[in-house]
Amino acid sequence: MTGHNAPHCPPPDTPGATPETAPEAAPEAAPGWRIPVIGGLPADQRLLCRVRELAETVVAVLLERVPVYRSLPREQVTGELARDTERRIRALAHTVRTGLPAPAEEFTAVREAAARRAEEGLPLDAVLLAHHLGLEVCWEFVARDAHAGDAADLLLLNRLLLDQLRRAITAAGAGYLDGRHPAGDRSSTARQSLLTALLAGAPVEEAAIRAAGLRLPAGYAVLRLSIADHPDERSPGVDPVIAARRKIRRLDTELDHRTRQSALTALTPSGGLVLIPLDQPHRHPPRPSDGSVVEADWPQLAATLAAAARAAGVPVLAGAAVAAPAEVPAAVALAHEVLEVARAFGRPPGLHRLDDVLLEYQLTRPSRARSRLAALLEPLTDGGELLTTLRTHLAGGLNRRHTASALHLHPNTVDYRLRRIAVLTGLDPARPADALRITAAIAARTAEHSSPTS
Repeated sequence: MTGHNAPHCPPPDTPGATPETAPEAAPEAAPGWRIPVIGGLPADQRLLCRVRELAETVVAVLLERVPVYRSLPREQVTGELARDTERRIRALAHTVRTGLPAPAEEFTAVREAAARRAEEGLPLDAVLLAHHLGLEVCWEFVARDAHAGDAADLLLLNRLLLDQLRRAITAAGAGYLDGRHPAGDRSSTARQSLLTALLAGAPVEEAAIRAAGLRLPAGYAVLRLSIADHPDERSPGVDPVIAARRKIRRLDTELDHRTRQSALTALTPSGGLVLIPLDQPHRHPPRPSDGSVVEADWPQLAATLAAAARAAGVPVLAGAAVAAPAEVPAAVALAHEVLEVARAFGRPPGLHRLDDVLLEYQLTRPSRARSRLAALLEPLTDGGELLTTLRTHLAGGLNRRHTASALHLHPNTVDYRLRRIAVLTGLDPARPADALRITAAIAARTAEHSSPTS
């Protein structure tokens, strides 16, 4: 492109004139094929001699000429987009070297990338223009060092580039339609239909799901998720919708990988629902209220969630329950309640069962007892530092030195505050019976003052 400093290959007889990455084996060429030579260097070598720099140039031109690409997350531009561009250049070099179209998998990759752009909401004209600009930059780079006698080779190279562009545009257009209409896939449609039936408590047409390659398991682990924002969603100049869609796609893809595409998902950028099949041969179906999934399953489920969160690049908090297929609606309600409790009480990201939040869960149920418990700490309302000290002291196992360190206080200051708490409330954290009541009162107060959203 005019105005851009494309990489320059050294003459063929100088050191450093070899491609950055030589092909593993010379591919079979079309009968009678002669590689076009431009400026004394085979055109395929000219493309490969500085392939990474050339890819960077293509991306820079793309960002300049197609404004919508400037709104993509930086990790996407420097990662996926840069890698895809380099791959396209290597595919073009293959065509120039052999006189044959690039391998079919290269155009499959083009199709899949276009489907991702469609899911992210990029317009089709921008996606197609990206391919035009990429080949335009490659043409200029190769042709800029042409000699006066290279006209025939330039015409041959031009024909190859146009053929490559035609195939890429065809694949990209088809892929874009795939991305806009993912529900057309029979398996995806069957999975969504199964999820809908389970959530509604409706009878599941087992014959229909078997026809789509699915089966009804003995039970499901029901996960209600709260998904944090990715930094890209808040980065200036980045389209938050695209960043959010990429986050959810990474999370969904990892869940598919970990569960062999058997998980049923309904996800939004802020959270959603995941049903993971549980096979428990020779066992009664699990009940949603007693956490009766086999203990060995919980570490695996926690690892699955952790891997999905890492793939998405964000913390994920989940409430979990288990159920037989017919009891999924009740398990969804329980998982949601567990999530609310875990969120209200500041539990760390990860998987949380009812067993993990029993006290907090019980104290979040409205009752006269809950209000009375919360009222025990009312005298501390005006002394914010006293309530903070009390929470920190209990969380640290009633260790005054730990409390002092956590709050950056002198231990004597902690002692003074604990004595003040005892005077105001009549509850002494140093007495085991009072410590238990204080713990319950803090849980009740948190429940009384929090209004978690679903």
